[in-house]
Amino acid sequence: MFQFISGSAMLFIILAVFFLMSAIKILNEYERGVVFRLGRALDRAKGPGLIILIPIIDKMVKVNLQLVTYDVPSQDIITRDNVTVKVNAVVYFRVMDPLKAIIEVRDYYAATQLLAQTTLRSVCGQVELDDLLAEREKVNAQLADILDQQTEPWGIKVTLVEVRAIDLPIEMQRAMAKQAEAERERRAKVINAEGEYQAAAKMAEAAAVLATEPMSLQLRYLQTLREIAAEKNSTTLFPIPIDLVKPFIKLAERLEVLEEKKG
Repeated sequence: MFQFISGSAMLFIILAVFFLMSAIKILNEYERGVVFRLGRALDRAKGPGLIILIPIIDKMVKVNLQLVTYDVPSQDIITRDNVTVKVNAVVYFRVMDPLKAIIEVRDYYAATQLLAQTTLRSVCGQVELDDLLAEREKVNAQLADILDQQTEPWGIKVTLVEVRAIDLPIEMQRAMAKQAEAERERRAKVINAEGEYQAAAKMAEAAAVLATEPMSLQLRYLQTLREIAAEKNSTTLFPIPIDLVKPFIKLAERLEVLEEKKG
């Protein structure tokens, strides 16, 4: 009789321990529990902390509220200007409504992954390659907005989308390198032309000043002779006063005028 009572007590203890283990749950700060009572979900998610369930009647599904990072695999995309590229992106999202995340979609994580892949191909296929390379922030914002609208009924919030890498074909890389080289040459020629124009303008101003002051022209002439003589070369210079040259210049001008009149 004593052994029978001891066995019954042991069975009672085992059932009590099993009851407590199945009835008491502890959820972390970043976890919530969606409780189904006889198949129907309760109005709000439980947690965090200590949760008491009714064994056999209640069933709880844990939901993680931490930010999830998903690396979208490289997608083959044909841009609007018919260029084939491989685009890789990163999507950051989290669960905002645990009830919707469990009830509205079977697997919210897999569904968000597939939606991110299809949206990346769709959005990048609607823009040209130059816009995809130059306006990446605009493309990121458009991707995040579309994904957020699509996942909102699931209780998912897409916080950020970043296009991480754009792989171009070898032929396109060579063409872009040639284009960049041609652009650099064009800029160099423009800068050189602007420098020559500014130098010519300054020389014209200097010539106008020297024309009004003959002595300034003579001093400039002597300074030039000094600079040439300072160099180590075998050139022999014979300075000739400018006043001696002026009559010949005037004579040449008169001869030109007479030839024009005869013609």
